[in-house]
Amino acid sequence: MAMKPEEPHQAQALLEPGRNCWQIAQADHVAVLIDGDAYFSALRSAIAKARHSVFIVGWDIDSRLCLQPAGANDGLPEALGDFLRAVLARQRGLHIYVLNWDYTLLFALDREWLSSLKLNWQGQRRLHFRLDAHPVLGGSHHQKVVVIDDRLAFVGGIDLTHSRWDTPAHDCDHELRCNADGSPYQPFHDVQAMFDGPAARIAAQLVRDRWHNATGVRVPMWPAPLTSADNNPWPADVEPDFERVQLAVSRTEPPTDQSTGVREIRQLYDDVIAQAQHSLYFENQYFSSGPIAEQLAQRLNADAAPDIVVVSRRVNNGWLERMTMGVQRARVHALMKQADQHNRYRLYSPEMPDLDETCINVHAKVVIADDDFLSIGSANINNRSMVMDTECNIAIEARGRADIRAGIARVRAKLLGEHLDCEPDEVQTAMAEQGRLIPAIEALQKDGRTLKPLDPVARPEDEAMVPALSVLDPERIVPTDQLVSQLVPHAAKRPLRSRLMLIAGVALVCLALAALWRWTPLAQYVDPQALSRLAARIRDMPLSPLIVILAYVLGTVLMFPHSVLVIATGLVFGPVLGIAYALGGTAASAAFTFWMGTWLPRDALRRIAGQRANRLSMKLARRGIISVALLRQIPLGPVVIVNLICGASHLSLRDFMIGTMIGMTPGSIITVLFVHHFAEAVRHPSTGTFGALIGLAALLIGVAVFASRLLRRAGEHRGMEPA
Repeated sequence: MAMKPEEPHQAQALLEPGRNCWQIAQADHVAVLIDGDAYFSALRSAIAKARHSVFIVGWDIDSRLCLQPAGANDGLPEALGDFLRAVLARQRGLHIYVLNWDYTLLFALDREWLSSLKLNWQGQRRLHFRLDAHPVLGGSHHQKVVVIDDRLAFVGGIDLTHSRWDTPAHDCDHELRCNADGSPYQPFHDVQAMFDGPAARIAAQLVRDRWHNATGVRVPMWPAPLTSADNNPWPADVEPDFERVQLAVSRTEPPTDQSTGVREIRQLYDDVIAQAQHSLYFENQYFSSGPIAEQLAQRLNADAAPDIVVVSRRVNNGWLERMTMGVQRARVHALMKQADQHNRYRLYSPEMPDLDETCINVHAKVVIADDDFLSIGSANINNRSMVMDTECNIAIEARGRADIRAGIARVRAKLLGEHLDCEPDEVQTAMAEQGRLIPAIEALQKDGRTLKPLDPVARPEDEAMVPALSVLDPERIVPTDQLVSQLVPHAAKRPLRSRLMLIAGVALVCLALAALWRWTPLAQYVDPQALSRLAARIRDMPLSPLIVILAYVLGTVLMFPHSVLVIATGLVFGPVLGIAYALGGTAASAAFTFWMGTWLPRDALRRIAGQRANRLSMKLARRGIISVALLRQIPLGPVVIVNLICGASHLSLRDFMIGTMIGMTPGSIITVLFVHHFAEAVRHPSTGTFGALIGLAALLIGVAVFASRLLRRAGEHRGMEPA
């Protein structure tokens, strides 16, 4: 029986500056760009018209990216880095500012190597590239914002980096869906919003604030927005989805010493969920936030529950996501099913018949409530995006306007039509006939390409691990200075020292394990029997010590995470030989890369390293052995960068090596022992093995606290300040 279509309602204004958004201003035009092909094409066209400024703020950027893989045919180079330089060369007075997250060690292998140097090395003075260190340990700069001439802005979930381009068809074997090195990647779905008018100047202020925070330099706003039609950067072939609408910008920013932080997006989610009458439609990479799930569950328990639909990817990428976001998604899903008393909840993934081991990577961050509210941005439905990462979302609400309601419904129909392999008009018809979102989707499901229900269930062994791993998606921030103070403490005592050190230690171990299983062939050896066979073969090699040392040297030079090498050594050789080989490899690789640093130009090193590594290493290197030991406890980035900078400084090799071994030996020993006993607990799970593991962890924490006190006394004796 068909149900009555959704009736418009004049709800109380949802968007409120200072509460759930930063500012609101009119956008003359807004276009929702679905998937990378639409976004990259529009962006290239707009940048080519830029007159005075382009700001690119992102989580990652790759200078090799081709915005239009089939060829732009506009007379400009295809690769992003060459394209930006060519635009600068033909437009005098134009400046391009690129701000990239100064990423942590974990992501080193998934990024373009030396992107800072590549974007700067041709001497184009008006191309300004900077790395932006995040103020919170473990957080990231996750915003994806581009602003052109303070007149046109792009906000959403798509970075200008590899593995992002795709079309709505998501063809399984699309020949153009490959990276600069020719490697193919899985189908990728995401959404970006493009808007102009006064609202674009809000985005212009946001990117300038980010630039000032990262560089200390204020870039003035253009005195007034350009209005000449000849200079309009809006791409001529893009039709807007909305005209003359009030657009809000919402943010997440972590608290720092200078600010209390911003949680506008978190409040926006609360308000949208509370106010929705008929339906809530989410597209998101993750669905793991406990607080948001609890609020959704409360709505499901109510008599007038809205339909709640979450579209996400079927599988998580890699060990780390499976052990954190994957397990938490299974928990959240179970909570939602238990609360769903009226059959109003579905978790879907877009499926294609030719995709087996891979799936469509749903990376979008979209919220649509009824036909009254639309949000697009960078924030995931996880705790990190609500608390500790920098995020930016835009939002539009209808406020009773029929044209905006129709536009929001049309955007939802486009998204569902893509996933269900049908035209948007078919989605609109199904919504009118069924009267509700879930029945409309179920009426359009079919064999082949479609939306399939997801029912994620975590494995028991993963469930057992996740309480310790929840530090990777925290519901609150542990300030950086509290964590660093465990290694360089103030004179005052810290009652939470042991717990904070445990959290930091577990996080480092888990991050290293994740990198091991994600980026190396050792992933196939996760089975204990396979690990045993591998260990036997390596132990039987007559030159195994030399092989290990050479592996450390080569791995360090290639920016392979040092912690991963240590963990692999512990898994293969056990606690005794593992510790010996790990320390030997650490010493050899440190000495070799320090020596490299003595021969490399210092200016080049400063460009490669980024501001955070340069500031801290220069500050500590002046103070000798203990300073280097402390430097080893701070996550500055790839180990090779730290070693090269120390080599380029006036630090002696003797002080560097002694400080390095003092700083890295405890961590290496702790890692090898913990991994060995953890592997034993997995191979032979029992109360005894897990009890032994817990006892070992307690012992190691005690050792770490004792070592921390020794370092504190040594630092105070040398008159050092905390880094």
